[in-house]
Amino acid sequence: MRPALRLLPLPLSIALCLPALADDDKPVSWALCPIQDVIPSFNGAPAPATPGNAQAAREQRAEQPTSIEGDQLGGTEANLDYQGNVSLIKGDQFLGADSLKYDQENDTYVADGHIRYQDTGIRLIADTARGDQSADTHQIDNVRYQLVSRRGNGGADRIDMKGPEGSLLHSTYSTCDPEDRRWELRSRRIDINTDDGWGVARGATIRLGKVPVLYVPYLKFPIDDQRHTGLLYPAIGLSGRNGFDWTQPIYLNLAPNYDATLEPRYMSERGFQMGAEFRYLYEKGRGEIQGTWMTKDDLVRDRMNESDYDASNPNNPDPDHGRGFLSYFGSHRFTRNWQARANLTWLSDARYREDFGNSLYGQASSSVTSTAGVYGAGEYWTAGLMADHWQLADYLSSERSLPYNRLPRTYLNWNQPLSQWFTVGGHVEAVRFQHDEKPGGSRLDIKPTISMPLQGAAWYITPTLAYRHTEYRLDADLAEEVAIRQARAAYGVPASGVTPAMIAEFYDRSPSRSLPIGSLDAGVYFDRETEIKGDRFLHTLEPRLFYLNAPYREQDGLPIFDSRPFNFSYGQLFRDNRYTGPDRQTDANQLTLALTTRLLRQKDGFERLSASIGQIRYFDDVRVTAPNEVPLEKGKSAWVVDANYAPTDRWTIGASYQWDPKFRREDLASVRARYLLPDDGVVNVSYRRRRDVLEQADFSFLYPVTPAWSVVGRYYHSFYRDTQRDIEPGLLEGVAGVQWDSCCLAVRALVRRYVRNREGDMNTGFQLEFVLKGLGSAGQDTDRTLRRAILGYYRDDLYLVPPSNIAPRPDDNSYAPDPMP
Repeated sequence: MRPALRLLPLPLSIALCLPALADDDKPVSWALCPIQDVIPSFNGAPAPATPGNAQAAREQRAEQPTSIEGDQLGGTEANLDYQGNVSLIKGDQFLGADSLKYDQENDTYVADGHIRYQDTGIRLIADTARGDQSADTHQIDNVRYQLVSRRGNGGADRIDMKGPEGSLLHSTYSTCDPEDRRWELRSRRIDINTDDGWGVARGATIRLGKVPVLYVPYLKFPIDDQRHTGLLYPAIGLSGRNGFDWTQPIYLNLAPNYDATLEPRYMSERGFQMGAEFRYLYEKGRGEIQGTWMTKDDLVRDRMNESDYDASNPNNPDPDHGRGFLSYFGSHRFTRNWQARANLTWLSDARYREDFGNSLYGQASSSVTSTAGVYGAGEYWTAGLMADHWQLADYLSSERSLPYNRLPRTYLNWNQPLSQWFTVGGHVEAVRFQHDEKPGGSRLDIKPTISMPLQGAAWYITPTLAYRHTEYRLDADLAEEVAIRQARAAYGVPASGVTPAMIAEFYDRSPSRSLPIGSLDAGVYFDRETEIKGDRFLHTLEPRLFYLNAPYREQDGLPIFDSRPFNFSYGQLFRDNRYTGPDRQTDANQLTLALTTRLLRQKDGFERLSASIGQIRYFDDVRVTAPNEVPLEKGKSAWVVDANYAPTDRWTIGASYQWDPKFRREDLASVRARYLLPDDGVVNVSYRRRRDVLEQADFSFLYPVTPAWSVVGRYYHSFYRDTQRDIEPGLLEGVAGVQWDSCCLAVRALVRRYVRNREGDMNTGFQLEFVLKGLGSAGQDTDRTLRRAILGYYRDDLYLVPPSNIAPRPDDNSYAPDPMP
């Protein structure tokens, strides 16, 4: 029937215009919502498709026939009259009414009495519907609707449509239940155009309860999934450093595969800042450019008037110069195995991250790096040609403290089974090191390996033989510096006492080092089944031996470009080098003895207990050292213990401990505990101490007081004192906040106090966010703050696998990029 074909798409197009404002970027919890439908499903209507199949259902709809039924069919051939339980069904669509009259001569229809409409996206009731098919005009009176594929409901006094254009008069939208309207969006009139995907609201008001909190006389917004230019929700904050802080993002839809966002920002204590973001996406790659610029920052000039301001520090920003940053990340896939990646960052000055960051996390690093290169990966190999550059991000440091730039670096890693018994592989790297304040040079490092992995059901033995050759081409000034260091060590004189003859004795612009490295890794698995409080467990005992032998090679004549000692840990017990790079290769005649035990629940594999202990026994003195490093003497290393225990499915307790028997002292102690409260609550407690480095305690929690109210907090404190470096105990970060949640509205209020620079200066900020579930949020992004401060604030964060601190970023375009809004 023609009336069915024209009428069915009408309500869906209109009723979705208000919920199109919704923000789905953040996960929304509807746990406090009652399980009920504002408009119950209609008898005889087809079951709606699942949300993931909604698009497919709409596409199949056009190819399916329309069926119409009623208790009685009367009238004439020109004037059809259906009476009683009239229903029209087309695919997932259903239209019901008490009566339907259709005038075929004038091409008009009238549906009266209990108008009901349903499809995959919406369920709707109305009093009457009438229209002129030839003129393509339609009118629906006294409409109420409920979204099916997402939460939301509302109504309108009348809906008028003419072709793709339509109007909603006195319409409403909310995700709250009609009996408990915590918030509601009302509009005097909404005009829409389904062809261009736009809606215009006139006289729109957002109400919290019965109180109007925002009035917008004119608001243009999208009504479909297409991206459109317009205003995004602002971010509003208040802090002691910035004062009143307002950011108003402006989204620009430039093309289907690229867009931009402008972010003008006003800080009452500092001035105006402009930020921008540009993103692009194409079949073989994507990219993102971000930046900010501030022509004048009042904070810089105010700081100059402080009594402790160091005017001689060249890293302080100039008050007459602008401040900003620029970053670019992009990737391009050439083939299945090869791609290009770039991650570039530029800062206007060394205090930018301190002055524009909002937490202590950005202060942990004193520099930023920019990297670009071409990378490849296959079944048995990885390779790359890249370059990186470092920039100072800490005004208390100097340019000379920056790492060397690698311009360029190329490498190849290879590991492949040669037969059933042998595996061959190797590592090759060639680098040119450059520095603005220090002389550099080039390095070639080659390390082929061969191993024979032997294993059975409960044991393994893997002997490995490697040969490492490293050679250099040094700049003249660097060769001289190395020679002076060697002469001072050899003759026991200060730098001023080194003579040209001494320098000539050790001067070498092409030093090299070669040595074999042998290791044997062996282990056994013992296991038994046991029962604890009615649960069946698999209890394992896993002893492991690791023997390492490498002859001594004198290496004082080699420079230090990018190598440093690893922090001693359980993982270091099984490495063949205790340095991060090839500038130093340790000599060794040592044996690691380690033991691990686990308790695995049989029904689901849950690890109730894991504990490991290990120690290295040095059979000879370790003579290779980096500058200012104390040599390792023959004997035993510190005992290393790592343990994790889960008394229940909610409790997790862990500890790490290092004890040096030679000096009878504790080198490291770390204790951590987590308890998962009901209703997604969590409590974290940790304490860590490393000798002569740090001593810190961290307590954080999300505690649900009631289903609606919860409190959050963090207290992160340092107990470490170092009078020589002017380090005093004190608060690192404190967070206190309260959250109120309901079915459709949430409010979060936070107070934060945190260290904002290495001098220990504190900043205090206040954050307030209103979350209108299904519509969006206003205020600062408190989620980001709380996820960083409280591990487990989002429960899913506890199960994320942390990225490697060695491997390059795994951006191979094998996964979908972030969707554009």
